[in-house]
Amino acid sequence: MEFAGTVPQLAGLMTPTIFSSEENSFVQAYLWVCLGAIAGSSARFFLSRLAARLLSTAFPYGTLFINISGSFLVGLFLIWTSERVLVDPRWRLLVAIGFCGSYTTFSSYAFESIAYLEQGHWLLFGSNIFANNVLCLAAVVAGAALARAL
Repeated sequence: MEFAGTVPQLAGLMTPTIFSSEENSFVQAYLWVCLGAIAGSSARFFLSRLAARLLSTAFPYGTLFINISGSFLVGLFLIWTSERVLVDPRWRLLVAIGFCGSYTTFSSYAFESIAYLEQGHWLLFGSNIFANNVLCLAAVVAGAALARAL
């Protein structure tokens, strides 16, 4: 799902793969992604700290909440903007790729899961994998269903 100016657009990819021949088009797309990424990473940092303070640091609740809400937002936004309303393609760059790409924390989830495994915390390891995978997949379906119902 990388930018590739000469590759035909593939159905189902979040990242657009076709740009006009102008270099300016690519730079503008890059800037939209960057703006979304600033907002997404800021929200991720804030919510992770808030969850740790309000809940516990014994389990990565912040990572779980962010993965679920980010998955829901991707499902909602991509279905809503591709099946329900016509929006400027820059919104996809800003929200789906920029914001959600930096907001969701799948790399944190993977690291935290392996840390539990290495420390012998089998129940936490299994719980983290089950919760993130099942709940995030369900969140995408729920977001898509909501978008289709609107």
